[in-house]
Amino acid sequence: MRRTKVAQIYKKTGNLTAVQLLLGHTKMDSTVRYLGVELEDALAISASVEI
Repeated sequence: MRRTKVAQIYKKTGNLTAVQLLLGHTKMDSTVRYLGVELEDALAISASVEI
């Protein structure tokens, strides 16, 4: 259930940083591998989210 919930959060928001924090990962690479997304796609989405 943990993976499903964060995968849904990622799909709806595109916010990898939020997912990373929710999972407690220290490295973005770990989060990307956990979600099974391509690194380039993940970085592009992350860069497009303004803070």
